[in-house]
Amino acid sequence: MIKRANIISVNEVDDQLKEYVENTAPAFVITYTAGELIVVLKEKKTFTYENIRMTAGSIAKELSKQQVEKATIAMNKLTAMFSNLESGAVATAFVEGWNLGNYKFLPYKTNPNKHKTELEVIDQEDYSTFVQLGILRAEATSFSRDLMNEIPSTLNPETFPQILTDEFEGTDVAVNVLDKAAIEDMEMNGVLTVCRGSNYDPSFVELTYCGDGSKPLVALVGKGVTFDTGGISLKKGKDISSMRMDMGGAAAVSGAMKLLASSGAKVNVVALIPMVENMPDSNAVLPGEVIHYKNGSTVQVGNTDAEGRLILADGLIRAGEIGAEYVVDIATLTGAILNALGTKLAGVFGNEELAQEMKKLGDVNGDYNWPMPLVDAYDAYLNSDYADFSNTSSKAEAGSITASLFLRRFVPENCKWLHVDMAGVMMGQEKGYYSKAATGFGARLLADYTEHVSK
Repeated sequence: MIKRANIISVNEVDDQLKEYVENTAPAFVITYTAGELIVVLKEKKTFTYENIRMTAGSIAKELSKQQVEKATIAMNKLTAMFSNLESGAVATAFVEGWNLGNYKFLPYKTNPNKHKTELEVIDQEDYSTFVQLGILRAEATSFSRDLMNEIPSTLNPETFPQILTDEFEGTDVAVNVLDKAAIEDMEMNGVLTVCRGSNYDPSFVELTYCGDGSKPLVALVGKGVTFDTGGISLKKGKDISSMRMDMGGAAAVSGAMKLLASSGAKVNVVALIPMVENMPDSNAVLPGEVIHYKNGSTVQVGNTDAEGRLILADGLIRAGEIGAEYVVDIATLTGAILNALGTKLAGVFGNEELAQEMKKLGDVNGDYNWPMPLVDAYDAYLNSDYADFSNTSSKAEAGSITASLFLRRFVPENCKWLHVDMAGVMMGQEKGYYSKAATGFGARLLADYTEHVSK
């Protein structure tokens, strides 16, 4: 086993090695010099914080494969390479990418390779706050990844609340778990309807963190469908095992709460998480049934596979009851957003000014997203002959927009609302700091957004 590697910049190597490094394509080169393993970082004038995270993640992966015990970096030399970027943020990005690159989900592997190369910052006293922030951001995103990667027999509507209770024990996050009886008392009829086919009772979890009570209340509503078969409108496909990740919105808001609390953010925030499993059986909701919501709306269930919006509606109503000034709901909601934006961008609907702000935040933190339109003319697509409106569109077009228009009908008055459709970005490929599984998208984005609107 190699005990140590040194990470240096291209300017620190001899001319012969420098010429070789500059003529190679990758952002870094691993080589042996005088018996020592050297990782040579290349300078790029167009480097962004995401480039730095991706590079750090790639290095961590490669060194871990080579069973290197520890890698050493002089952070002041690293940050000096990127004069166009803020030095502290460079340190945070590198450490964040490094730790996320080392991420592994291994509880079900018989003989897992658990080795992770440790990163040692030799001038950490100058960057200790930024290094620690990078660690916290990676831990929060990793927590979201763990939740999304977990199998549905371990993480379901009855066990998920306890997982969150254990995670936030001893922190400043208060956990309030509503069981089925409490959900019935609160008339969360969307949740109660979707869960009918499951062996598991539904849950509704509220995570509250108040770092500054003078700040506006921000509500983060996350879709918590722990497995989605589609219900009676059964999904088609050879492998739907990824539908364990249909609680990606819940994972995102949970990770955001972890990051905000661990960093001591001066915010006032609550995460609202409806938890169900969408299964077909003799008790399952049938297409054509009508749900009576607490706000007075009636909804015809046109398709039981459009279940996420049915439970998010209860979350949005709850956000209004507690007086949230800013509301963001996030969900793996529609395949249409994948068709529109692919696997690199989430779609953001709602308040146009705030959607632009969220895009800017994503451009920096790596949770890329794109503002999408709410087309009022499409609202009529939700018309129903039997209820006030339907949960599905009558047209085979603009699926992510009509889903957003459905949610808009439940948005509390006098709040600033955004809806994030993350269906296309829930899974990643083995590249940079991503692994071939859950991305953990949204944890950083929602935490940064909450701090942004709380300034």
